[in-house]
Amino acid sequence: MNTKRLFFIIVFFIAIASVHGQQAYKEPHRPQIHFSPKEKWTNDPNGMVYHNGIYHLFFQYYPDSTVWGPMHWGHATSKDLVHWQQQPIALYPDSLGYIFSGSAVVDKNNTSGFGKNGKTPLVAIFTHHDPKGEKEGRNNFQNQSLAYSLDDGKSWTKYNGNPVLKSPGITDFRDPKVFWHEPQKKWIMTLATKDRITFYSSPDLKNWTKESEFGKELGAHGGVWECPDLFSLDDNGKKVWVLIVNLNPGGPNGGSATQYFIGDFNGNKFTPMDSSTRWLDYGPDEYAGITWCNTGARKIFLGWMSNWSYANVVPTATWRNAMTIPRELKIKHVGTAIHVASEPVAELNSIRLNPVALSPGARKIALPGRLDLSMDKPDNFSVTLSNDAGEEVVIGYNKEQQQFFIDRSRSGITDFQKDFAGKFVAPRFRPSGSMDLSLIIDVSSVELFADNGLTVMTAIFFPAKPFDRLRMQSAGNAPFKKLTYANCKSIWK
Repeated sequence: MNTKRLFFIIVFFIAIASVHGQQAYKEPHRPQIHFSPKEKWTNDPNGMVYHNGIYHLFFQYYPDSTVWGPMHWGHATSKDLVHWQQQPIALYPDSLGYIFSGSAVVDKNNTSGFGKNGKTPLVAIFTHHDPKGEKEGRNNFQNQSLAYSLDDGKSWTKYNGNPVLKSPGITDFRDPKVFWHEPQKKWIMTLATKDRITFYSSPDLKNWTKESEFGKELGAHGGVWECPDLFSLDDNGKKVWVLIVNLNPGGPNGGSATQYFIGDFNGNKFTPMDSSTRWLDYGPDEYAGITWCNTGARKIFLGWMSNWSYANVVPTATWRNAMTIPRELKIKHVGTAIHVASEPVAELNSIRLNPVALSPGARKIALPGRLDLSMDKPDNFSVTLSNDAGEEVVIGYNKEQQQFFIDRSRSGITDFQKDFAGKFVAPRFRPSGSMDLSLIIDVSSVELFADNGLTVMTAIFFPAKPFDRLRMQSAGNAPFKKLTYANCKSIWK
């Protein structure tokens, strides 16, 4: 075969693959401004790390089915947290088991010794889950292992000394989130260990020492603790430590959810400032959320946009599940109370088209889009998404109960699981004064950010026909000070 002909054949197949990739993001209910893999199953975000101008997103992935199965680490990259390019699978199951959740770090000091010829290693720390050991009823089938990359995450080599941290006999011993603790020059691993968090330390990512435990008597315990994260945030010049603990089930609106604690960490022990149970997202469809590593003082959070109550049976054909939009975390005060607020990352403004001022009432819209509103004197209001099939999702605020809500009781296809249809609520933390609210609305999801991210809710839905109508209503003499809607460009075009 001559070189010219070979060239045109390669170009042809690249073009076909490109067209197939574009078509893959046009199916019914496919998110247009959220990351989802081209096909098959996904759940937890993993190994999120920023390096050399690239945001890496690894994710729990089963490439052979649209339901959960032997876990791999899928891989996607982005330069702007908005547009994503799916990469080849990073980590495959092996003789030690499936590749469960974990994290990745930039080992700039080469403490691991994996770096060669001046190349900085990226090191992934993940849970090896042995399905054979689980089936046999053993209690040590989850262990922590390493893989490293010397080409900026393009390819990965598993450490031949795996596992580096063996289970002491705890059935749920997983989801390591690792960071470098500069004051004590050591790595800290935050690990989910059944009904609590266990902290470990290491000088080299290979040899781990137990430091302390947290949470047996604190927080929500309606289910197993999973996917933790520990990091600091700036609070007017003071460092505040935040411990995220994902929980399944036992969330405030049923099923999976993300709780957090605020306190202090001294390199050995996390000490909470109080015994309050706080939730990062009150909706039914944010779970397993953690933050990107190596982003400096900025903490960027991403969650899985589903719920274990129904993730395996949602009505999509070629793919199942997506991620939330990336969110920036900040400390905010309301009186004497302290909260972690979540706001959409500013980078999302790059896909927002010119906002149009609205007045209350009904109008035609196209999704995805973003609705922003504010009220000087908040009263009852509602935002209704609907179609001509009589399906609707209603989002709003109840002044008497001081609650935001998302009602998807009549949202379309809901019969795949008994608890999917329903009305979900979240408290308003600002007791008085003006209110602002943003809705990030995709073709099959809505994310609510109220009072600069003090209250957050995420919910998915599956209308039989696309929602193309928007109706705004407010009670009494409570006009909207601001009411704008902007279409958003698909990130896949």
